[in-house]
Order: sequence, then structure tokens, then C-alpha cells
Amino acid sequence: MHPASSLSPRRRSGASIALVLSLIALALGLLTPTPASAATLQEVTGFGSNPGNLQMFRYVPDGLPTGRPLVVALHGCTQSASAFDDETGWTKWASAWGFALVLPQQKSANNANACFNWFQASDFSRGQGEALSIKQMVDKMAADYGTAPSRVYVTGLSAGGAMTSAMAAAYPEVFSGAAVVAGLPFDCARSVTDALSCMSPGKDLTPKQWGDKVRAADSGYSGSYPTVSVWQGSQDTTVAPMNMTELVQQWTDVHGTDAAADVSDSVQGYPHKVYQDSAGHPAVESYSITGMSHGQPVDPGTGPAQCGTASQYLPDANICASYQIGQDWGLTSTDGGGSLPAPTGLAATASTGTSVSLSWNAVAGAASYRVHRGGTEVGSPTATTFTDSGLASGTTYSYTVAAVDGSGAVGAPSAAVQAATTGAAHQCYTDNNYNQVAAGRAHQSLGTVYANGSNQNMGLYNLFVTHTLEETSPGYLVVADSGCPS
Repeated sequence: MHPASSLSPRRRSGASIALVLSLIALALGLLTPTPASAATLQEVTGFGSNPGNLQMFRYVPDGLPTGRPLVVALHGCTQSASAFDDETGWTKWASAWGFALVLPQQKSANNANACFNWFQASDFSRGQGEALSIKQMVDKMAADYGTAPSRVYVTGLSAGGAMTSAMAAAYPEVFSGAAVVAGLPFDCARSVTDALSCMSPGKDLTPKQWGDKVRAADSGYSGSYPTVSVWQGSQDTTVAPMNMTELVQQWTDVHGTDAAADVSDSVQGYPHKVYQDSAGHPAVESYSITGMSHGQPVDPGTGPAQCGTASQYLPDANICASYQIGQDWGLTSTDGGGSLPAPTGLAATASTGTSVSLSWNAVAGAASYRVHRGGTEVGSPTATTFTDSGLASGTTYSYTVAAVDGSGAVGAPSAAVQAATTGAAHQCYTDNNYNQVAAGRAHQSLGTVYANGSNQNMGLYNLFVTHTLEETSPGYLVVADSGCPS
């Protein structure tokens, strides 16, 4: 996006020099170089008629087999493909989990700020403009790499997030999932002036009015729609936070469910809601990043769930959005190229302080199953139940399961399900703000630190301010400088 300050050509871009320098100073010494890889971001030409006049870039890990997933990642205003691949973490996960990545790039000739033209019907409609160009890129990847047609996903930031909504609406048969980061509902605007109003203060329509816009995008379509996750900073002054509510209303209506969350919990201390379809599967999810301004959250570091490079519109918020999105899409499960479908009905049936029990529906032709926790295989049962043990109490884990046929080929993974062990952490931690963030007990936004869960202001992000945090429930911490229970 630019992303942030300018989804449209008339929004001003940039941040203060002081803010940029402070972010750079905070990042110095914290970023670890990514291991070398022969795979690089490459431009592709001749991918179709390209009516939107876009550029196509792709990142394909070395030796990627056929039948693997594809993620389309759409940058924000003033950004480019090369500024949105490693920085967001997507290339890290493509290499680690084995999927292809396409990064469409806008041209300044189409938009002065390099924003995707999400507010022009000629570019967001099926069979036209930029939307069709992006669809042609997906077709090119299918022809070149045999992309699994049931495992194509799209995500984007700000203007790219708004275009993500458009792709999910215009081509619902192409995408299995869509993740809108600091973006807008589909068909929210049809001019630059309208776009500015849509961004802030936002538009308040009924769920049916929003849903009708999606259904009108392909009026003859009668199939299923992509699952949708919505990410939004609570302090976003560029794309008003109310847009998260409107997006949830739009897509829950499309999926035929209401806008009352079936699950309300937290992920890395941030409010998370799940809206399930009639079969009990996640249809829409929302992640509200407390205290964050406009951008896509990253979590620089070498940890198994960390990613990205903090910069303008990519704030270090102690959560890696691309990691969590990939988890939700089941990208963490290794697929052996088998033809068996993804198991349905994966659910946590019981939990203790150290274990989680799972069950799922049988897949015809399956000889066994592979269970993955956070992308790591933890079991291969022949039954449709499994208990994962030896876990930490009061902790949330993410699981997927895939069916294995008689030849050992692994089929498509299920949608991810989150399960928590019982027991309250209720521990106390005294440390400086920098270390509290590094340990995952707090997060920082624009140089200010907030406790995870409670979002209490802890002061400046540095080594000199010290606080005691009490974890009163898993992932929920409060400032307890006056004393902490033993």
C-alpha cells in the first residue's frame, strides 16, 4: 500500500523522518540474515493478454513438485513486489512449507502511487482490467508448475487488501482462501473521492447489502466462496477500523452465517474471532491488532513463528501475519502429491494441562493420516482420532490433518483448527520493555510497548523502562508493578 497513507492516488505518503529513523534504530542488531537460497524473485512476461497492464513476479522454491499450493500476495501503495516478498515473510514460508508465490506489481502509469485500482469497476470486475491480469497470472502458474487448483490463496495489504476482496468476489472458483490486511470490503467505492470516504470514516451497510455486492460480482455462480480472514490495526487512521466490521459482515453474509462470533479468543495476545459455517468450519476470521496503526504486522527474528523486516507499514507487532495466515490455510502441512481430499470436521474434542485430543471425518481410500502441529508432524494414526501429549499448559496450538493413501502419498491438508491446553499460566515476569517484547509477553507499536492481552501502556520500547507483568490467563498479561502473587 502506500499502503497506508494512500490507497488512492490523492493520499499523501510517507512518515516523519524521526519515525523512520527510530524504526531503523530499533531494528539494528535484531534482524538475522535469511539463509542463502538459489530461488529468487523473478519477473514473468507473456502470461496472458494482461488487460490491467500489470507486472508479474514469482518466487518458486527449488525443486518444488507439482500439486503444491499457490499464494498470490498483493502489495500496497508505493510498494513493489520486491518490497513485499521477504519483508512480509512470505518467501520464508514458501521455502519452508513448499508452495509457490506470485507477487503482481502495479505500474506508475496505471496509478501514480502504485496502488492497485480497487476503486475502479473496470479493474475490480470479473473478466476485466487488473482483476483479469491477476487471474491470468494464476493460470500461468498452473500451466508452468501444476498448481493444486483447490489450494490457491490470495492476500494483500491496504490497496492490495482491497484488491484481495475483489479477487475473492470476482473469481470465487479460483481461490480457496483470502486474507485482507488493512483493506476494504468489495465494491466499497467506484471513484477516488468515494475511495477516500470508504477508507475513512468508512461506510456502514447492512450485511445483506454488502453480501449482495459480492453475489453480483458473478451472478451466475452457485459454488462455494473462499474463506476470509481480516486483519486490522485498532489505531489505523488511514483505513478506519470499522472496515474490519464491515468486511466481517460482508463475508459472513456471503457464507450464510451471522455476524456473531462462534469463537472469541486471543492469538499472541490479540483479539481473534471465528465465524463458523453451518458445518462448524471456520468461514470468516478476524484479528484485531491492538495498538497498531496502518500496516501488516511482522515479528522479526529467527523463531519458528517469526518473520519479516520491520519498516513503514510493516510494524513489529510481535505477531507474524503471514505465518498465522499460512497456518489458517493449512500451508504448514507437507503434501506428498496424493489425490485424496482434505479431511473435514477436524475438531478438538478434549484437552488437559498437557494434551489435546482431536477427531475428524474419515476419508474414503485413506490408509492412515498425518497430524501436524504448527507445521511439524506429530502423529500418523490409522484411526480418525489422535491425542497429542507432552504439551505446555495454558497454551494454544494449531493443528491440521491430511489423509495418506495405500501407496504412502499424502493428500491435501485440512483447514487448521486451534486447540488450547487447560491450566492458567499465572506467572510473573520482571524485565525491561525490550526483553518483555522479545519474550513474547508484550508488543510494540511506533516505539511504545503494550502488554499482550490487556494492552496496557508500558512506556517506551527500550532497555531502561522495567515492569512486572502478571499472566492471569494464557496470553493475557497485566502490569503488576505494585506486587505479584507468589
